Amino acid sequence: MNRPLLITDCDEVLLHMVSHFDAWLGEVHDIRFAFETGSFGSAMTHRVSGEQVAEDRVWPLLEEFFRGEMHRQTLVPGALEALGRIAEVADIVILTNIGDQAHSWRVEQLERHGIRHEVVCNRGGKGIPARAIVDRFGASRAAFVDDLPVHHASVAKHAPDVHRLHMVAEPRLAPAVPPAEDAHARIDDWPTACQWLLDRLEDR
Repeated sequence: MNRPLLITDCDEVLLHMVSHFDAWLGEVHDIRFAFETGSFGSAMTHRVSGEQVAEDRVWPLLEEFFRGEMHRQTLVPGALEALGRIAEVADIVILTNIGDQAHSWRVEQLERHGIRHEVVCNRGGKGIPARAIVDRFGASRAAFVDDLPVHHASVAKHAPDVHRLHMVAEPRLAPAVPPAEDAHARIDDWPTACQWLLDRLEDR
């Protein structure tokens, strides 16, 4: 029988991103990220005017951050230890929504934090790529972890047999993000999440 499989996001699951993105936005662009909005696209405002950053600037700013500032990102507490425990019983793939050009940057970034697992880059919903990964591994059981509800909806549609865990590891952001309706559970810390995942991957 093939091993179980964990498919996990990176940003705000394995590595903190938004807090460092906020710091960089302030230093370089004089922009504030409003954690309390719980919405990435509408969270950025110009500090001087208070006006919202134009929607067509949001993704270029994020691309700029990933291109030059990924070294700022820090490990989510407990993530490395949890991956170590899970890797004893399951294969692990990191499914991250960044462009293919950033694949090597993400691999190197994760390796600097001691995380060495396959990295798959993606754009858009994660349901179709998650289904493809599960099929490629022929996994007996699979689980999915992500911070964005839209991806849980996508996985629920395209890979409904996968256990779905909603995690928002940034403590300033988590209270503003409601539990994903299409996730089976919401857990924002790795020690608790690890046990939840092991119970399902090992079919306890």
